[in-house]
Amino acid sequence: MFSNYLIGLREGLEASLVVCILIAYLVKTDRRDALKPVWTGIAIAVLIAMGFGSVLEFGSQELTFQAQEALGGSLSILAVGLVTWMVFWMRRTARHLKSELHGKLDAALRLGTGALVATAFLAVGREGLETALFVWASVHAAGDGTPRPLIGVALGLATAVFLGWLFYRGALKINLAKFFTWTGGMLVVVAAGVLAYGFHDLQEADWIPGLNSLAFDISGTIPPDSWYGTLLKGVFNFQPDPTVVQVTVWLLYLVPTLALFLSPVGFASGKGKVKAPDDASDDQGSRPSKASQA
Repeated sequence: MFSNYLIGLREGLEASLVVCILIAYLVKTDRRDALKPVWTGIAIAVLIAMGFGSVLEFGSQELTFQAQEALGGSLSILAVGLVTWMVFWMRRTARHLKSELHGKLDAALRLGTGALVATAFLAVGREGLETALFVWASVHAAGDGTPRPLIGVALGLATAVFLGWLFYRGALKINLAKFFTWTGGMLVVVAAGVLAYGFHDLQEADWIPGLNSLAFDISGTIPPDSWYGTLLKGVFNFQPDPTVVQVTVWLLYLVPTLALFLSPVGFASGKGKVKAPDDASDDQGSRPSKASQA
């Protein structure tokens, strides 16, 4: 449940920051007339993300077991690839996010209502589709048959929306550089478990050999149905009897990816705390913006 909460919080907060920057810029530049098409684009993005998640969930139920495993494994690997790209992209470009969004919004304002809708949709839609795919893959990997993973995601998204509102109101200060670094690192650990389980799915689909070749089996020490086995499964997608392929994939992904992500080389370090997004347009620099400080 915690891993799914982290996914909802991390992905939801990115989308919330984008929305806050767009809305705050329009309000500060006295273009409230453009708020409706922006909210329309955001609503369309959310609905499409929810629809995409529903198609993944209910569409896969009509497939045979082998086809389900092949689809689940393939989408899990794709989800890990997208999330890995996202966490690196966010750490590298977060400080320029404000100016980039402002530039796109200025261009859209000149083009008209349709461009505003499209700009808001594209800004939020990418986050929504990535979230839907990774949440589906993570819930599929958890496979405990309970609603706890979805509850975790819902709580994470709700927390992200609340934090976004506090940012907008200027009631919250946080060092987003450190926040995205630590949550990004934890998300890489979660992604490693999802990736290993994705390869296990492909083994069950007979796409990859070695299903019966176990790296170890500590089911007697850590029973999968015990509270601590369930906890490890929910947080790290831990499996007490992984195959050699799963352990190999997990190590080959986690060690270099986490080392590169936490390395300061190639990443600008953020300093200070950030406040409300409407401060982001203050050219006098009297108050730091969250986008420029991330």
